[in-house]
Amino acid sequence: MKKIHLLLIIILTSFSPFTLLAQHNNDTIQGNVTLQQCVVYALRNQPAVRQAAIDEEINEKDIRIGLAGWLPQINSSGSYQHYFKGSPVNSTGSAALPAGTPNNEFSSLGLQASQVIYNNDVLLAAKTANYSRLYYKENAVSSQINVVSDVSKAFFDVLLSQRQLNIINEDITRLQRSLKDAYSRYQAGVVDKIDYKQATIALNNAIANRKQTSEAINGKLAYLKQIMGVNPANPITLDYDSTRYEKEAFIDTNQRLDVNNRIEFQLLQTQKNLKNLNVNYYKYSYLPSLSAIGSYNLIYLNNNLSNLYSRSFPSAYAGLTLALPIFQGTKRLQNLSKARLQVERADLDIENSTNTITTQYTQALASYKSNYTNWQMLKQNVDLAKDVYNVVSLQYREGVKTYLDVIVAQSDLRTSELNYYNALFQVLSSKIDLQKALGTLTVQ
Repeated sequence: MKKIHLLLIIILTSFSPFTLLAQHNNDTIQGNVTLQQCVVYALRNQPAVRQAAIDEEINEKDIRIGLAGWLPQINSSGSYQHYFKGSPVNSTGSAALPAGTPNNEFSSLGLQASQVIYNNDVLLAAKTANYSRLYYKENAVSSQINVVSDVSKAFFDVLLSQRQLNIINEDITRLQRSLKDAYSRYQAGVVDKIDYKQATIALNNAIANRKQTSEAINGKLAYLKQIMGVNPANPITLDYDSTRYEKEAFIDTNQRLDVNNRIEFQLLQTQKNLKNLNVNYYKYSYLPSLSAIGSYNLIYLNNNLSNLYSRSFPSAYAGLTLALPIFQGTKRLQNLSKARLQVERADLDIENSTNTITTQYTQALASYKSNYTNWQMLKQNVDLAKDVYNVVSLQYREGVKTYLDVIVAQSDLRTSELNYYNALFQVLSSKIDLQKALGTLTVQ
């Protein structure tokens, strides 16, 4: 018995909510993580996605509650009364006790059963079950799509800031080398102190910019963790592959918009179908409700409480019950009119959604094309700026160019590199917006 008792404790403990919570918390993400890993983790742990899954389960329980009305309903009842005056003999038709006998004891036990044959409420529950399931499934997909979009954009935002930080660090290295060259030339008496002071100013500005960018990365990384559902104390490092992201920046801009692919449009269509069912519900609510009923009762009568249950008087019956609404103060007509107005309003929601989706697609397509063209143009600028800087830097050491030319070349190189990465990640973000507008953003 002790072994069995211990086994039961282990089984119950293994399936307890605390254990399940612990298992959920063991879902961690570490090391260099890719965008795909971030999205998958977010789809498992993001609170909004988990809430949508719980909403599906709640809706399933509501459906089963509504459909339970089709099943037989069985109830039992029991009562006991002590009569100080009069007797229940006349009401039961039994001659067990003479009428008017004082202190009569009365008790009854019964079992009642009913089976719905037709009822407008349970019929509505049956008709709405599939649409209700579809609605909450689409709602879960909508939450997942939003998570994929938000996580992807936040991921690219962090990567962009990290690329900017790398560029600033490279710029600081160049500035330190330029400062060293300028100071050496000043010590040699070739130039005055203006060159190395200008180099010092530029270096200080770059160091301050590095600090700002570094702190900005911490804030953006914290936001990424938030929308992923990651513990803020859990460190993560983002994996960067420039070649892969450059390949992924392309999307076919000749795709045709189909509003039926948008999850928002699908949700509105499902909502309209549910409202149409409400119209039918109120339209036919004048029909009667029909149920089969049956009952079995035991009645106990005696003058003494100790002998009350010594003899019973059974009774049983079966039959049909019909409930027909005759006049409800125009309540049915008002509800029917309201339901039809709700359907009309749903049509306007669909019309407005179609216009909104079309506008979103047009804006997303224009943004993507603009960003893609800008990115292609800026590719060349980086190589050109590097060549210019190398030549000008060499000429400055040889005394051909002034330090002002070096500052301009450094600034052009830094700007071209920053613009390139900014354009690349703008293209990737606008691609996500375009996929979302087309309804083709996949939930992986």
